[in-house]
Amino acid sequence: MCGIVGIVGKSDVAQRLFDGLKRLEYRGYDSAGICTVNDGGLKRRRAEGKLENLATELSREPLGGTIGIAHTRWATHGAPTVGNAHPHIAGPVALVHNGIIENFKPLRDELIADGREFASETDSEVVAHLVAREIERGSSPEDSVATVLPRLHGAFAIAFLFRDHPDLIIGARMGAPLTVGYGKGENYVGSDALALAPLTQRIAYLEEGDWVAARHDRVEIFDRENKPVKREIVESGASAARIDKGNYRHYMQKEIFEQPIVVAQTLQSYVRPFEGEVALPTGELDLAAIDRVTIVACGTSFYAGMVAKYWFEQFARVPVDIDVASEFRYRQPVLEPGGLALFVSQSGETADTLAALRHARSEQQRIAVVVNVPTSSMAREADLLLPTHAGPEIGVASTKAFTCQLAVLAALAANLARAKSRLSRDEEKTIVAHLQQAPAAINAALGHDDEIAGMAHLIAPARDVLYLGRGPDYPMALEGALKLKEISYIHAEGYAAGEMKHGPIALIDEDVPVIVLAPSGPLFEKTVSNMQEVRARGGKIVLISDARGLAEAGEGTMATIEMPEVHPLIAPLVYAVPVQLLAYHVAVLKGTDVDQPRNLAKSVTVE
Repeated sequence: MCGIVGIVGKSDVAQRLFDGLKRLEYRGYDSAGICTVNDGGLKRRRAEGKLENLATELSREPLGGTIGIAHTRWATHGAPTVGNAHPHIAGPVALVHNGIIENFKPLRDELIADGREFASETDSEVVAHLVAREIERGSSPEDSVATVLPRLHGAFAIAFLFRDHPDLIIGARMGAPLTVGYGKGENYVGSDALALAPLTQRIAYLEEGDWVAARHDRVEIFDRENKPVKREIVESGASAARIDKGNYRHYMQKEIFEQPIVVAQTLQSYVRPFEGEVALPTGELDLAAIDRVTIVACGTSFYAGMVAKYWFEQFARVPVDIDVASEFRYRQPVLEPGGLALFVSQSGETADTLAALRHARSEQQRIAVVVNVPTSSMAREADLLLPTHAGPEIGVASTKAFTCQLAVLAALAANLARAKSRLSRDEEKTIVAHLQQAPAAINAALGHDDEIAGMAHLIAPARDVLYLGRGPDYPMALEGALKLKEISYIHAEGYAAGEMKHGPIALIDEDVPVIVLAPSGPLFEKTVSNMQEVRARGGKIVLISDARGLAEAGEGTMATIEMPEVHPLIAPLVYAVPVQLLAYHVAVLKGTDVDQPRNLAKSVTVE
């Protein structure tokens, strides 16, 4: 989602603000801007599109000033234009905003009736005008912000700049993250620790409803009741070096190839290979008492949860419900007190998932979180925190975070099974042995990169592509279709293979490639039978299987992709690789923006 950086400094800040925005590119954006206080006024530069366009504006008209705010925008209200780009200015106030103001329309109508004029189509500008009106009525910046914040409904992280107070930035958060950085003679606000890493390692995370007044020599934090509070200052540990693509063409490609090492690192935290044990930091959470699990997630993380449902029910014999986070609260789910609600998220800040977590908490659920950012909002609100250790993921389309999620969820399934006495000691050792084989198997799958790249031309011309799988390979089919849609813009759908004859088979003709995920094993023959139904109707099949499966069913296909033969437990981690690589190479062939596909954002912090 949108990115925010603010500096109350001692020297010119424009270049450092721009560098902070570069570090937030991974969130996805469609416009950017910077505003400083200089020569007694608010000075602003904005540009549509990539940050290079903003750099051109800054080169053409440099910005002075020792205090400023900066923003990368992902459009919600209003098209991605320069006029809608942040920062927004209303009289003596400038702001940048991440999130959404749900009641902006009545507030805007009120302000228009009061004679105020708007320069954009955004909900964000409403907040600038509300604060500006309070200041123009004689209130201080702090009192103005404190008056306006309770009127805002929705989710937001906001940073304000004031023309007549050139040593003050006010930041506020409600449902979206905002971090305070502490420097020497200057202070900062930012969307996350990564944005502030070159500036400081000393940070504090604002809690829900907090707002902060940051000056060059002090920081004051207030809670939602406007009472002064202290928030712990911690060492962020975020690397000050920008993440480099190295020898890879795109971040996504680099992150796909990082999967063997990051999955290995993740598993090191959850298994004891010499003892043959799964060891999770369950703390006071009694897994043996868990009789039902509710999994909630969005997008790729939801598909990881779908795989986990198979594992939990197969190994632990515990019933599992799974929900898309954006629907969870609104269907009024029945949650019996004492159940385990499991939330899966790369960022730990996804608005839908975070709201679902808080709803589950209100329904007396125990909260477990699988997350890649251990300092995120979800992580801080969990009873059981299960980090994925994937490292920063810059490409918008999730790859390594997904496979690390699967690794953690497999370990959790085994731990739950052991706690429920559904798993013998020998069976646990077997599971640990299979998990330990996953990094090498993923590496072997990556060895087929060239042949996958060589067949991308078979998929790139298609308007529609179907993916099929059974059992845990069904969510992998959904994930493969999502990846292709996300970065190549080809319409794709994933189906349970047995469902083809219940409607989707009507779509099959010689122009629709069908990607079949079918590792040899107990479901292989059924999947191949469904594949033959497609073939009989002229479908062009790409079969992804191991050598045994390809020998049995590869004849007559348009193309095949060979995977190592692995235990069904780790097959989803391995089969993630070919669907990621296929989507990647098709997107490269089509010339799309692989790392920052259109209309998408890395962390979706609005509902």
